[in-house]
Amino acid sequence: MSTLQTLILFSFLLSASHAAVQDFCVADLSAPEGPAGYSCKKVSAVTVNDFVFSGLGVAGNTSNLIKAAVTTAFANQFPGLNGLGISLARLDLAPGGVIPLHTHPGGSEVLLVLQGSISAGFISSSANTGLLHFQLNAGKGPALAIVSFSSPSPGLQILDFALFANNFPSELVEATTFLDDAQVKKLKGVLGGTG
Repeated sequence: MSTLQTLILFSFLLSASHAAVQDFCVADLSAPEGPAGYSCKKVSAVTVNDFVFSGLGVAGNTSNLIKAAVTTAFANQFPGLNGLGISLARLDLAPGGVIPLHTHPGGSEVLLVLQGSISAGFISSSANTGLLHFQLNAGKGPALAIVSFSSPSPGLQILDFALFANNFPSELVEATTFLDDAQVKKLKGVLGGTG
């Protein structure tokens, strides 16, 4: 490729990048969210509060089945993140707490443990995003982590809830999971499924 072609291609790529076009794109939460995120709020309507999110400093309620809480800082909670291609979350795990096997089909995750001891793992596959993974409190006290995602909308699907908190007939779940009827009905009962 010639130098001129390279310069033209580079110029085109820069003009297509949001980072090169504008410094920020605060989410206009009154507009619908599209595949590329929210549209930008008018600059005259942007306030300092659009760039402040205090939710990550507040512990979540871990009084639930999985003894865990996730507080998200996505564009709909933290409008200043819109257009940056990232999002954050706070993970609180009580003793015995677990985030069951789950996937984020729209992004990758980095976990930074701030307090306690968390065991995390994943099941490797050929996919570059959306690996099944888990986190569990491996200590005796509470655990706290901050999670960073490579996407503004990483998505979430928890495998156990997808399999057993539904109204699929138990026979179908049995056939696809190789579990017997008693196990499927027990898990559906615990997770709120029917059928």
